[in-house]
Amino acid sequence: MLTKPVPYTFTRNGYFYFTRRVPIDLIHLYVEPRIVEGLRTKCPKQARLLSKQACAKLEAYWATLRVAHASLPGRMAKVQSAEELGCQEDVAASTTQPDLLESLQLYLDLKGKNRPKSFEAAARRTCHYVIEVAGNKALGDYKRTDALRFRDWLVDRGLSGSSVTRNFSYIKAVFNFAVSEFALDIKNPFVGVYHDRNLGVIKRKSIPETDIKTIQNQCKLMDDDMRWLVALLSDTGMRLAEGAGLLKSDFHLDAERPFVRIQRHPWRDLKTLASSRDVPLSGASLWAARRIIEVDQKSEFAFPRYNQTNTTSANSASAALNKWLKPYVPSGCTLHSFRHSMLDRLRSVECPSEIIDQIGGWSTDGVGHSYGEGYSLTVTHQWVCRAF
Repeated sequence: MLTKPVPYTFTRNGYFYFTRRVPIDLIHLYVEPRIVEGLRTKCPKQARLLSKQACAKLEAYWATLRVAHASLPGRMAKVQSAEELGCQEDVAASTTQPDLLESLQLYLDLKGKNRPKSFEAAARRTCHYVIEVAGNKALGDYKRTDALRFRDWLVDRGLSGSSVTRNFSYIKAVFNFAVSEFALDIKNPFVGVYHDRNLGVIKRKSIPETDIKTIQNQCKLMDDDMRWLVALLSDTGMRLAEGAGLLKSDFHLDAERPFVRIQRHPWRDLKTLASSRDVPLSGASLWAARRIIEVDQKSEFAFPRYNQTNTTSANSASAALNKWLKPYVPSGCTLHSFRHSMLDRLRSVECPSEIIDQIGGWSTDGVGHSYGEGYSLTVTHQWVCRAF
């Protein structure tokens, strides 16, 4: 486990870790036979300095332990018990623990690669919430009371139960990752905190099929790029950002079974790995795709108005299109309701859940689902046609 350039260290994911075996004569005072501490650096020069410092401190501390436990001819002073010495050891160890911000940075450096910007934004936001409530402390200094205060603070801000759950999932992930990476012997106080998950949660509705037909007829009457996007969503169930960020080359209308390929682009990422997929085109979505290709907008983008910067303006699209959609749908329905409607339409024809997940780009549980290439376009197209 030793490395030649930096004694008493090993590396994991590029980071240096200090390690020393506990001397045999002192091993009865330790829980583990080996000491492992993260040095929180990838720089060999800095790791060498930190390793020397750690060795010097340990040698001095072990010398103290040996004197305290030496066999003496008399008892002139009270010798500290093993428990007291263990407490001192815990205090010394806490000084080498990362604080929350350091843990967050490590988490993002190692887990945030090839993840959408929203992943980093959400993790940072949650950790700064915790710091606002309880301060930026070494991980071992966070207590259950801090976690309970954090929960109450989120609820007092009016967050729904699902939002509270989401915030706790991020802080638990950052905390657990740092504990694992630095081999810390501490418990995560944010685990198992109770809150009402249904508080303020509004069940999203599906758009009735008669209303979908009305909307599609209006789209064909108005026949502009905004309505093409609405029509495209109505019979594919794709997410708004997925549709708004499409290229014209993502449409394959000359194929035996027309489809649109949803894939990652530099200007628009995808929500999950399962979001990358081929979606069959039929009905109003096929009409919209043809209009997008037929009308020359002198742009490679299917919807240039939402791609005028280096990032697809999904929020602008949502605001404008939901405003237009509102008179045609029941209260509480939005563009996202087309995804719920698509799910219901496929269920109504008894489409297998695995095929539904593939069409909608939903993540599917189970190891077996990650094997193979999934269902062919022929199969998914047949089920989509049955649903309309």
